[in-house]
Amino acid sequence: MSRRVLLVEDDASIAIVITAALEDEGYIVDRCDSVAGRDALLAENDYAVMLTDVVLTDGDGIETLGRVTQAHPAMPIIILSAQNTLDTAVRATDTGAFEYFPKPFDLDDLVRTVRQAIGSAEQSEDVGGDKPQAMPLVGRSPAMQAVFRMITRVLRNDLTVLILGESGTGKELVAEAIHQLGNRASGPFVAVNTAAIPAELIESELFGHEKGAFTGAVARHTGKFEQASGGTLFLDEIGDMPMQAQTRLLRALQSGKIRRVGGAEEIAVDARIIAATNKDLMPMIAAGQFREDLYYRLAVVPIELPALRERRDDIEALARHFLGLAANEGLPRRQLSEDGAALLARQPWRGNVRELRNFVYRLALMSRDDVIDSAAILPLLEDGDMGQGGDGTGGAAGVSGHGAGMGDPTLDVAFAHWLADADPQPGALYEAALAAFEKPLFEHALEQTGGNQLRAAQLLGINRNTLRKRLVQLDIDPERFAARG
Repeated sequence: MSRRVLLVEDDASIAIVITAALEDEGYIVDRCDSVAGRDALLAENDYAVMLTDVVLTDGDGIETLGRVTQAHPAMPIIILSAQNTLDTAVRATDTGAFEYFPKPFDLDDLVRTVRQAIGSAEQSEDVGGDKPQAMPLVGRSPAMQAVFRMITRVLRNDLTVLILGESGTGKELVAEAIHQLGNRASGPFVAVNTAAIPAELIESELFGHEKGAFTGAVARHTGKFEQASGGTLFLDEIGDMPMQAQTRLLRALQSGKIRRVGGAEEIAVDARIIAATNKDLMPMIAAGQFREDLYYRLAVVPIELPALRERRDDIEALARHFLGLAANEGLPRRQLSEDGAALLARQPWRGNVRELRNFVYRLALMSRDDVIDSAAILPLLEDGDMGQGGDGTGGAAGVSGHGAGMGDPTLDVAFAHWLADADPQPGALYEAALAAFEKPLFEHALEQTGGNQLRAAQLLGINRNTLRKRLVQLDIDPERFAARG
């Protein structure tokens, strides 16, 4: 078998290192740094495998691979890229590439993959198709690159996936990415949070029920399995599913059939199953709280999402991404300074990406300047009581009148909850947030100043006449606070 390798790499230092490693293994390596050079060498020689970068001196190494795979369908292709996004990983997979390596990569792993590619009798399927849209998964860290690679491995099959990770790490985003970029993109994506459904109703929600099956069942109900037919069923927080429902779920997964509650007919269903949990299921299995056979049925392909503290290099990119999303949703357009990004990267973010997102949205709303620096971030960090809840909200309820004000942890909590539930019209998020929080903010200022409007205006940093006008518009009587001075 040929041991000739074509390396297409425009970074000379990387090319030298790869060449040396492959030659040490006895391979003959031809090198070039362009699409034109690649095509010329392919016309003159037969290669056992080709390694190619994405960004070359004269073009995109992926976009021009179509003619290569047509002319050399049996030649495995390994793609190398510093453009470490899920979009690049999917594009690499869609070319029929044998493997995709984000930079920096482990050299021993690359050499081992070259050996496997040359010895493989099968060429990956070339699925073609339009260039997919970039997904809302951001990360260049090695931990996220490993996630991207796992996602690409399950796009062209229907294997059951179990997504593991702490609250707020983006488990549903990963499930949506697998669905939208995979074979079942044309079908429905049905998500169900099993922890949010009462135990007595979960079987009806998943499998449906017949009319009269129980009190209140006044009509036939189609369950999530049937609703997801032809698409994907995402079972979130699977670790909270009651044991009886676990048994019926296992039976459905094994047989590919479900039976509605109160029904006798078995119904064939065709839905890909993706499950997720923030719990460690192994201790639950040992304690008899989760079925071991169900675990292995779900965890055909486990994907573990890293906590944000394990991917700090991604925090700046995530924060800038969320500032862009906030602007698209109607908040003021802000930029993040380098010192501001560095400060965010040092925070614990116990609520993970969800907590960071909520915090960045608050920054976009409350910052006075277009550029958010560490001076603008520090007050919110100091007063926000960060990270007390799994979703970054502190786990408390909303604000009520006089109990919360500027910089108060309760307001931070309430705002995070409001953001999570808010669904304003496009372009109206800023006004909706003001409408929701301006009144309790003004009431707090009056409470702190004993109803003194001049001092309240100074506390708020606004003109006294503006304060008076807003008090009338918000129907706030400053006399209510006079006795509290």
